Amino acid sequence: MNIKFTKLQGAGNDYLYLDAVNDLPGCVADDSDFYRKLAVKISDRHFGVGSDGIIVILPVSGISKVKADFRMRMFNADGSEGEMCGNGIRCFAKYVYDHHLTDKTVIDIETLAGIKTVEVFLKNGTVTEAKVFMGLPAFETSKIPASFKNSEIINENLNIKGKDFEISCVSLGNPHCVIFVEDIKDFDVHFYGPLIENNPMFPKRTNVEFVQVLDDSNVLVRTWERGSGETLACGTGACAVYSVMRKINKNKIERGGLNVNLYGGALKISGELTDGIYMIGPAEEVFTGYFNLPAGKL
Repeated sequence: MNIKFTKLQGAGNDYLYLDAVNDLPGCVADDSDFYRKLAVKISDRHFGVGSDGIIVILPVSGISKVKADFRMRMFNADGSEGEMCGNGIRCFAKYVYDHHLTDKTVIDIETLAGIKTVEVFLKNGTVTEAKVFMGLPAFETSKIPASFKNSEIINENLNIKGKDFEISCVSLGNPHCVIFVEDIKDFDVHFYGPLIENNPMFPKRTNVEFVQVLDDSNVLVRTWERGSGETLACGTGACAVYSVMRKINKNKIERGGLNVNLYGGALKISGELTDGIYMIGPAEEVFTGYFNLPAGKL
């Protein structure tokens, strides 16, 4: 079976998009086990196509309380399914608009983290960037989820291999642990990232954002993504950083927003913690191809 895919990236966060509305046979169109195994195989950067995971474009499930236009499922490079992906959903909206699955410029997308509204911006009839309403950040320990004695995890101590970290945790539909460091470039993300991701206090694991504050309007972030390792960008992670900074009033971040500078590009995050968070960032199509999947090889 040849699997048609389109690779898109948002600030360097790259996914392979599968159109289950038109391109996949009905027998696998909503098969979780198929997608988990495919994600591991096709995401490999040496023996597959190479990506941070796969994102599947599906019809709405019919169980949404609010009518959506499409449904998004995303699977990390290790095969685990994620609730949401900020960069991924911008590229999702670009795909469905540019590939004429819709003519709407405001698109409602069903995810495991709820329905997200994405507004696309055009240049010469093609989507170049998108604005996503990410919803309300949840700071309650039970909603992250995490095992911790307090109702929130804000500026709390976590000791990893003898090193103390001050952590703050929040959910943007998926779990995040935010840590401020002095020099992000020399910080050992690949050592501490997986140790924090898999810490027993996080029953569903967690994404980890290591943050260096540059000035009142700019931060530099490296993200260790749950199930994918370090990626060039993470949209929900950028929103998590903004939410925590607003929560603790670090550098007096205002409603006007924060430029979150990632190794793959910059995202603009704004909004109120009580009204919801907005993210604006780029979306770019890279190429389309076919992945040859011999029968029984997953």
